[in-house]
This record gives sequence, C-alpha cells and structure tokens, in this order.
Amino acid sequence: MNTISTLGSHCALQVLKGAKDEGFKTKLVCEKKRVELYKRFRFIDEMIIVDRFNEIKEKKVSDELVESVLIPHGTMISSMSKEEIDRLEIPFFGNKKILYWEADRRLKNELLKSANLTIPKSFDSYEEIDRLVLVKLHGAAGGKGYFLAWDKESFMNNFRVLKEKGVINNENELFIQEYVVGVPVYLQYFYSPINNELELLGIDKRYESNVDSIGRIPARYQDIISASYNVIGNQPLVLRESLLDEVYKMGDRFVNACKRLVEPGMIGPFCLEGVYDEDANFITFEFSGRIVAGTNLYIQGSPYSTLLYNEPMSTGRRIAREIKIARENDKLDLILSKNF
Repeated sequence: MNTISTLGSHCALQVLKGAKDEGFKTKLVCEKKRVELYKRFRFIDEMIIVDRFNEIKEKKVSDELVESVLIPHGTMISSMSKEEIDRLEIPFFGNKKILYWEADRRLKNELLKSANLTIPKSFDSYEEIDRLVLVKLHGAAGGKGYFLAWDKESFMNNFRVLKEKGVINNENELFIQEYVVGVPVYLQYFYSPINNELELLGIDKRYESNVDSIGRIPARYQDIISASYNVIGNQPLVLRESLLDEVYKMGDRFVNACKRLVEPGMIGPFCLEGVYDEDANFITFEFSGRIVAGTNLYIQGSPYSTLLYNEPMSTGRRIAREIKIARENDKLDLILSKNF
C-alpha cells in the first residue's frame, strides 16, 4: 500500500498533501470540470478523470484504485449511496459502517445518546413542533436545504419550496431538531485503534450563507430574508482551556459508544458538532464519522495538534501517518474496510 487516493473535492488537497509529506504516492479521482484546478498542485501524482464521482464503483475505475488506500470524505457520502460505498472493492480507510449511521440522523441520535452526550430534542412529525426548530436533510448536505420553522404552517411553507425545487419528495426525508441558541463549534478528533489513543487536532466554526450575514443589515429588514445554512467556509476557533477536559471526555465517550454499537468502532478522524450555550455547556447536534472540511484550516497544524506533535500535522497527514504505522507493523486490518 504505497498510494493514497481520494475524490477531488471537500478536503482532497489536504489529504494528498499529507500523504505526500508521509512519503506516499498520490492519486486523485477527478471530475472533468475540476481538472484545471487540481493540475496546479504538484503533490498530485496521478488523476483518474471521470464524469461523475460515483463512477468509482465501476470496474474500470476501481481497478485503478485497488492498489491504493481510498480516503472517504463528505463528497463521497453525498455522491454515493450507503450500499454503493459498501460494495466498493477498494481498500477503504476507516469503518464503512460508521457512514451508515452518519447518513441517517435518527441513527446519529441513537449513537450520540449512547455516548451520553447532550442532544437537542427531535420531533417525529411536523405536527409536534412547539418551538423554534431547525429542519435538516439527511446525509452530508453541507447545510443546503436547511430551514427554520416554529409551527406547522412555517414548516409546510418551506417544505413546499423544497419540493417544488425537486430537493425532496416528502416530509419523511427531513429531520426536525430543536434550535439551540449559542456558539456553533466543531470539534475535530482523531482516534487511533493501533495505539488506542484519542487526539484533538483542531476546532472550528462554520460560516454559513446567508444566516451569518443577516446581522449586517438593519433589524427592520431582516424578516424579509429567508435564512439559509449553506456552508461557505470555516473559521478557526480556540476554546477556553477550562473547557478542554470535557472536550476529551466527550470524545472518549463517543469512541466507546462506537465500539459497542458499530463494530469495530471509530477509526481515524471524526467530528462532534454542536453548540455551547450561555452556561458553556456543549449540546451535540450531530457527528461526522470521517474527516470534515473544517480541518482544511490547519494544513500546517492547529494550536491543538502543535501540543501533540513537534511538526506540522494536518488531519490529512495524520491519516497518512496512521496508514504508514499500520503498514510497518502489519496492522492494516485494524484501519481498513475491504470488500473482496
């Protein structure tokens, strides 16, 4: 396993730069429309050009990847079904089963509850809405299609808009969750099954359009704008040091819950995503069971990775380091999912 591969989107640059820094060859599955972008970066050794990302399930493409380790990220989850990912006959970094749980928000809640994490109230039906809620699509949508509602009427008004646009077909495709007021924070972890250690590699907050821009206009005009939650980018964040102990404890509880419910458990990067309320309590609204785009902030390392490593350590490079350690110690079976 001398090559690391990924899809050309989301955090591909970080992943492949980290792979090159760790001495691996690099391979990118790239859609035609993005070839000119990725040609700019010399650490990409080879590109497999496709019309659509889900072509990696086809034999002619998968045969070119079978000698590499494929790194999943959000674009893979949004481009392919759970069943398609599961059938990939390519060495796959991480636990594929985690992605099943990530793609279904009800399973997400079950896992977060098992980890004894505080989560917002969820609603089985729009008929039950009795407070301000955030309505989300299932899967890795990057905030696209999310909307606020506070009663049945406001829910149905937004639902009709999404249906007319062809985004959804029925209300069962939506997840309704209490809106929690506070500071949105994304905790970037890495768990190594090789040494049984949890690392905190970074923290970020997202910048979303247009909800994060509404405050720039006078209050009397704000109610004529519909809030949207499409993620545009990420901002770095450093927490009060007094909060870090609980951050690590939450990560440990999540890792242990994964071992119980999603065997063999968490492998590599994951993110707990939530809000700190006015009392500095963390309410977890979801998780990502793989590398998240907020880690792109820290290609040269974050304040937290610097506490652990005396060299620049991005999450992408940490993935490559884990693969290298596993390869050198004949422990690839601990970090890879394969279907052969």
